[in-house]
Amino acid sequence: MAKLYFRYGAMNSGKTTALLQVAFNYKERGMRVLILKASIDTKGGDHIVSRLGVSCKVDKLVTPEMNILDEVRADAEAHGKPACVLCDESQFFTPEQAEQLFLVTVDLGIPVICYGLRADFMLRGFPGSTRLLELAHSIEEMKTICACGRKAMCNGRKVNGQFVFEGAQVAIDTVDNVEYESLCPQCWYREYRAFLKRTHK
Repeated sequence: MAKLYFRYGAMNSGKTTALLQVAFNYKERGMRVLILKASIDTKGGDHIVSRLGVSCKVDKLVTPEMNILDEVRADAEAHGKPACVLCDESQFFTPEQAEQLFLVTVDLGIPVICYGLRADFMLRGFPGSTRLLELAHSIEEMKTICACGRKAMCNGRKVNGQFVFEGAQVAIDTVDNVEYESLCPQCWYREYRAFLKRTHK
């Protein structure tokens, strides 16, 4: 039975690298995959780029108004049914698109593997990720570590080298003059308190 997989983790947990490895494994066996990426993630343009330097062109940039089920169905009719649909930066999909990915598995019988963040720099869930957590047949956490050595679960946003805890939910690193650091909950909270003290909030 085709399943919807959601593999989430903090920044630098190897999500894109894992997606590229899965794509390579399928292609090495002569199977076609369909790689999707949310268009809001402008880093890399029409490519997904691993922090290790490996990249791959996406088959389709997904805009917020796009119906993914229709797109995958049209692709299957034109090129034959793909062995798998792989989604990068899936936290940026809308809740409706998460439902459409679920239907790709149920209605079209095609496995879907989504990689993305669970929550933002303020520990608020991304709407797309929240819906994927509700719908996925299988949920897997991809682990990484904080600079202190503990397990990193949080994403800290930095501007000019300092952690910030305000601003828009979406700001792309290397594009919007921000950078991110994976933090354990203890270090995240320490930086949050330091930010409040610094800004007198």
